[in-house]
Amino acid sequence: MTAPCATTNGDFWVFGYGSLMWDPGFRHMRAMPARLDGYHRAFCIYSHRYRGTEARPGLVLGLRPGGVCQGRAFLVAAPDRSEVLAYLEDREMTSYVYRQMALPVDIGGQCARATTYVADDSHPQYACDLSPADAARLIAEGSGERGPNVDYLENTLAHLDEMGVEEPELFELRALVRAMAR
Repeated sequence: MTAPCATTNGDFWVFGYGSLMWDPGFRHMRAMPARLDGYHRAFCIYSHRYRGTEARPGLVLGLRPGGVCQGRAFLVAAPDRSEVLAYLEDREMTSYVYRQMALPVDIGGQCARATTYVADDSHPQYACDLSPADAARLIAEGSGERGPNVDYLENTLAHLDEMGVEEPELFELRALVRAMAR
């Protein structure tokens, strides 16, 4: 992306790379495949609410520095800004394990700034050094307000598959999770 990012007259983009891709939960005018350079998707956040509890945490996705992340960008109309940002604040920022950032994303060959949630590596819920087996165990055992952690993994992978995005590490993680369920 060498061109400057386009402005949208008050409309704004939200970049989804996990459950926001398949369950945004907010009104938007359109959804488009998008690419974020400089970050990659990783199961690196202990979930104490949606996919686990404090006593039995699950594991959800965050963005970590390096690489590229294919996801989905949602265009939100300017009049919906306050409502959508309040919804995202409640959904993504309850424990402040994410940092809300406006990052440049490629949407159909055009650059646009998108509201994006990046993992805060200084937060106690940041889980950066888990082995694949430990990550799989947390996912296999976790369940919270939005259901089993396994469903989060499966829905994310189904959506990535639909988009033609290959992330071998996530598919290997799913194989470990499935092996634990046997």
